[in-house]
Amino acid sequence: METALAFMCGIIAAASIYLMLSGNLIRFIFGLVLATNAVNLLIFVSGRLAETRPPLIGDDAAVPVQEVANALPQALILTAIVIGFALLTFVFILFYRTYQSLGTVDTESMRISEPAESDPDDGATPGDKSDASGRVSGEGPA
Repeated sequence: METALAFMCGIIAAASIYLMLSGNLIRFIFGLVLATNAVNLLIFVSGRLAETRPPLIGDDAAVPVQEVANALPQALILTAIVIGFALLTFVFILFYRTYQSLGTVDTESMRISEPAESDPDDGATPGDKSDASGRVSGEGPA
């Protein structure tokens, strides 16, 4: 059973990476949700799936007599669920603001910070910049 869940964790992680690299913000969000679920499943599988008793110690013993369940992976999964929900809420807010300001969900068309491409007919190369005197910065002193 652990082997099947390990393969399932790998398949979910691969699908999440594929979705996050697709170039669409909506697919990125779905990939992020899948990635958090894959991590939760990985933590769950790492805690072993053996059927054991809860970690209760009798009144007359200092340590448990029989094999008990490990509570640490369960606590980590609960923490990861809360963190994943907070991250997802933050990503939804970023997505909403991005779509509101840019009007697109395609990451290739979101190039606000990049300069506009120059017109090839104007004769200037993209690296040449002119100052207030009209000299092109690529030229030597006049």
